[in-house]
Amino acid sequence: MNIPSELKYTKDHEWIRIEDEIATVGITDFAQGELGDIVYVEVETLDETLDIEEVFGTVEAVKTVSDLFLPLSGEIIEFNEGLEDEPEKVNSDPYGDGWMIKIKFSDASQIDSLLSAEDYKAVISG
Repeated sequence: MNIPSELKYTKDHEWIRIEDEIATVGITDFAQGELGDIVYVEVETLDETLDIEEVFGTVEAVKTVSDLFLPLSGEIIEFNEGLEDEPEKVNSDPYGDGWMIKIKFSDASQIDSLLSAEDYKAVISG
C-alpha cells in the first residue's frame, strides 16, 4: 500500500499536500481500494469557503457513494476537471493525477491536527 511520507492524512482517508498557503487534497490509495472502481467525483463547492470536516463533495464507486470531508478550513479554489471525464484516475493515480481539490486554507494551526504517514498507517491497520 502506498502512503507517501511527505503528505498529511485524515482519519477519513483524505491526503493533503501543503504548498505555501495552498493544500491539494485527494483520497488515499487505501480509500480508493476500499471503494473499488470510481465512476464519478462530484464537487459543487468550488469558490466556497467551508469549515474543517464539512462535506466538500462526493465520490461515487460502482457499489457506494462516499462523502468527502474538508481537511482544513478555507476556500476551495480549484477542482481537478480531468476527473469529470476520467474519474478512474483516482484509482490509478490517487496521489498524482487523481487529486480532487485545492484549498486556500485559512488556519495554518489546523495542519497540526492532521495525521503523519505513520499515524495514518496505524489508523488503517486497526
